Amino acid sequence: MKRIRLRAPVALLLAIGLGVSAAACSGDEEKPAADGKVTITVNGLPPATEAANHRRFLDNVAEFQRQNPDITIDAREGKMDPQTFAAKLAGGQLEDVFYVYFTDPANLIAKRQAADISKYLADFPVTKQVKPEVMRVFTGPDGKVYGLPYKNYSMGLLYNRTLFARAGLDPDNPPKTWDEVRTAAKKIAALGDGHIGYGEYSKNNTGGWHFTAELYSVGGDVAVNEGGRWKAAFNNDKGRQVLQQLREMRWTDNSMGSRQLLEWADLLQLMGSGKLGMYVATADNIPTIVNQYKGRFADYGLGPIPGGQGTLGGGEGYMFNAKATPEKIRAGLKWLTFWFTSPDRIAAENKWAAESKNVVGLPEPAIYTGEAAQKQAAADKQYANVPQQNYAPFVAAAPNIPIKLEPPNAQQIYAVLDVAMQKVLTDRNADVGRLLADAETQVNQILSTVK
Repeated sequence: MKRIRLRAPVALLLAIGLGVSAAACSGDEEKPAADGKVTITVNGLPPATEAANHRRFLDNVAEFQRQNPDITIDAREGKMDPQTFAAKLAGGQLEDVFYVYFTDPANLIAKRQAADISKYLADFPVTKQVKPEVMRVFTGPDGKVYGLPYKNYSMGLLYNRTLFARAGLDPDNPPKTWDEVRTAAKKIAALGDGHIGYGEYSKNNTGGWHFTAELYSVGGDVAVNEGGRWKAAFNNDKGRQVLQQLREMRWTDNSMGSRQLLEWADLLQLMGSGKLGMYVATADNIPTIVNQYKGRFADYGLGPIPGGQGTLGGGEGYMFNAKATPEKIRAGLKWLTFWFTSPDRIAAENKWAAESKNVVGLPEPAIYTGEAAQKQAAADKQYANVPQQNYAPFVAAAPNIPIKLEPPNAQQIYAVLDVAMQKVLTDRNADVGRLLADAETQVNQILSTVK
């Protein structure tokens, strides 16, 4: 459910869907060029309509090629999606190096639609500084590595610091538990004049998305894999806890406002209006609130997701065509570690972003450890043009909160869970147990198609 959120220097990563059978990846590998030169195709080139990002990508390609005259980058525009990926793979049109969401690698690895790059990584030391938990996303059951991460994100609690102060709350100490959220929401709603303590989604799959994040935060799961089969896992005390909390805040506390059936832009607009106290979100909501809904960076803080037992997250990375030759894999790794998976490039990219009036310094979980992580933090601090101190609670807590990915067939599941969220927010007599049981039946039908 993650909206497109682009770290300013690289507003160019595009989506990939799932493919066809491994048979489509068979065939003769290309022979290496006699002169040792290699050309690789990569996706992610922004369209020409995104002029600054398009030019930045090509400038980086040119710099890379100057440093590596034996490698030519054939950069491709276009967003891949589930409808085009299978055809590109079957037709031999899939790029040598292609973008994925964190939810994609497991299926691609299982279907043998990506190349094993394990034996090449020793030549690229920076890959050893990628966090093990992030690298696991690209690691198969065989222990082999099939791709590299570029960035990740996780959800936290976005809140209005100005309203916190007006309500007698500490803007530097946002709620850490759902009980504290409930208490804070009541105080903000008590300001009157249309103020809403806590906002929630329930429409166009956003309700199921938030239910998932909030379920993770209390230690639950939407779906689990048991013996190779997926099944729903939310019809239990954890699922009831999430819905019951929302029902009580909506109907007992009257801290969520009377207008419901909200979707993505609605909460951003409310936050920009200065009337909303809190909602679960990622950091990239903040510049959208400022730029589209007349908010001010100084007003917004980000804390960890309440409960802190887990949070919904994801990320972006690159994998390699299963038919790519060793020469192309090595060239692709040079490209990725030159730019995307390169802490040494962060300062230059942040400088460019700041000069281009893009946002620098929003919090997101680091993908690195050790010296690489220190370089990233220093570069973010050096060029930050947002009040990073407002996000200190999120940054401090993030390393201790596990990031969990979306379930399989997430959008279909979210659509089902929307109904449960809608009911508890629009019907004071909603039967939480029945809502979860009905959703469980439908989600199990959806999961039965997962192979």
